[in-house]
Amino acid sequence: MSLTRRTLMSATVAAFAFASFAAPSFAADKGTVGIAMPTKSSARWISDGESMVKQFTDAGYATDLQYAEDDIPNQLAQIENMITKGAKVLVIAAIDGTTLSNALDNAAAAGIKVIAYDRLIRDSGNVDYYATFDNFKVGVLQANSLVAGLKERFPDVKPWNVELFGGSPDDNNAFFFYNGAMSVLQPLIDSGDVAVPSGQMGMDKVGTLRWDGAVAQSRMENLLSANYGDKQVHGALSPYDGLSIGILSALKGVGYGSGDLKMPIVTGQDAEVPSVKSILADEQYSTIFKDTRELAGVTVKMVDAVLSGSEPEINDTSTYDNGVKVVPSYLLEPHTVDKSNWEETLIGSGYYTADQIK
Repeated sequence: MSLTRRTLMSATVAAFAFASFAAPSFAADKGTVGIAMPTKSSARWISDGESMVKQFTDAGYATDLQYAEDDIPNQLAQIENMITKGAKVLVIAAIDGTTLSNALDNAAAAGIKVIAYDRLIRDSGNVDYYATFDNFKVGVLQANSLVAGLKERFPDVKPWNVELFGGSPDDNNAFFFYNGAMSVLQPLIDSGDVAVPSGQMGMDKVGTLRWDGAVAQSRMENLLSANYGDKQVHGALSPYDGLSIGILSALKGVGYGSGDLKMPIVTGQDAEVPSVKSILADEQYSTIFKDTRELAGVTVKMVDAVLSGSEPEINDTSTYDNGVKVVPSYLLEPHTVDKSNWEETLIGSGYYTADQIK
């Protein structure tokens, strides 16, 4: 290999880390896709970014992947920079889905298409498509798992004392998760099978800004001290694994999971490694698995279709009204994971290796 060729390859490694150099042309031939992710503090978003970089470069695109670390002005600046640098398409997982209107106006003026990735971008007519999971069903699955766990662990107890946790109020998905869960739980609350001793219900009371596990832990501690002097908590609806770990820390801190005080049923989402380990340790009861590789694949197909002038495959044209328009969407299926099926679902699919869970 000549020195010139070797130098050129070295210079492109950082940008095209997953590209196949056996290909006759570089990924940049099809243009650059700007990928704006919210944060690296969640392993889930790291996985999303890695999956998209790999699949986009395999499909012949260059990628500009940026993480904003949950800083809204930072994400806005990153998106504006992608526009300035001439990205062909923007794939955006918004920190706050209501803050991007001006940036998307600029994208539209530059002829750049926008795909909302897993989090709906609100209040803008310049969102072309939405790739996500069936978020209402995520909540349904979480609540069904919670109820199944309550029946299994506390078969002779009624009512079951349950506390509710919601996601970040600036994330549109949080309302779908909560509403999906309440479609299952509200009838049980109405019938008296489930009680919420704190009385805290509704996203205005149970939301957890920025999906912060420390905030969830503090709130659970307060709920326990204020409402459970002579009562036992049997379950907690948690919409995300990072919150679940905080909730479990609060519960363990007052003795749950030891002696005669059984660990309450705690749900989750994203199948993050610490929570999978927690499930195996009989602490967290379940999580919801959303295969980010599949979501990346759908997004790549959307971009290919958009840039070729054809219509992407969509399977929902009614659910996601962003306040300006109903955004055409593709919804993927979520899956419940618990101790009975974690290995088949997570290891068998190749999402994790056994060594990662040990």
